[in-house]
Amino acid sequence: MSTRANTATTATTRRLRIRHTTRVSYAQAAVLSHNEVRMTPLTLPGQTTLDSRVTISPAATTWSYWDYWGTQVTAFELLDPHEDLTITASSLVETAPPGALPPAPGWPEIAEHTAGSRLLEFAGPTVRTTVPPKLVKKARKAAAGLDPHGTAVAVSAMVADQVSYLPGVTGVNTSAAEAWEQGAGVCQDIAHVTIALLRGLGLPTRYVSGYLHPERDAELHRPVAGQSHAWVEYWAGDWHGYDPTNRTRPDESHVVVGRGRDYDDVTPHKGIYRGVAGGPPEVTVEFTRVA
Repeated sequence: MSTRANTATTATTRRLRIRHTTRVSYAQAAVLSHNEVRMTPLTLPGQTTLDSRVTISPAATTWSYWDYWGTQVTAFELLDPHEDLTITASSLVETAPPGALPPAPGWPEIAEHTAGSRLLEFAGPTVRTTVPPKLVKKARKAAAGLDPHGTAVAVSAMVADQVSYLPGVTGVNTSAAEAWEQGAGVCQDIAHVTIALLRGLGLPTRYVSGYLHPERDAELHRPVAGQSHAWVEYWAGDWHGYDPTNRTRPDESHVVVGRGRDYDDVTPHKGIYRGVAGGPPEVTVEFTRVA
């Protein structure tokens, strides 16, 4: 998961080539491996996926579908014994700067709209996004008198002040409450805490999985090492993004892959196999700005 220092620059449309590689090594040969991959960027207003492909080694037949949350899934299975598995997702994405934020509807309107729609799925806690009531009370105090846009910024700042970005101190199963108490985590943890608090204040909020180019002013055609990234989107008349790790709205350096209630809905790679457990996967992400 990544973070990036903000720099002053003029926002322009850009094209990013992304190469996301996951390598899995097994202690002994695995058989009957079934996998799902969520690494293909979406095409959205302000983001167009010009090319994308997922390749597997050992070679496997893949099929794609859209899951319930609107994320493109590449699925495959390996029936023959294999000691290693390499998944490479390559994408070319054109992104544009965000537009101006429209005025937010009032809190009563948001509550009314949420009660009668699928927004309810993003309004309640999950196992990963459950926090103590006293923490929601603290967030309510931090956002007192603010509209939904201001609330998202204020709560995100409150979380970023408490949960420092520090890779390696949490795992994929860390909950929002645990990350808050620990006071450190990665963007996944910061997003989970922010989601928990915004939902607690009555603002439907979803988890966004994707990428963030780590160097806003990167030279053209120079590969840069990075990581996957996570941020949030809250509903205030429409979905609006905010990156609490970097305290900014998502811009043309952000690339959306999927959205869901929390990380579990958009896990980049998950699968099952028959065999002896190996070590953790090795993941690399490379960005190249081509325009």
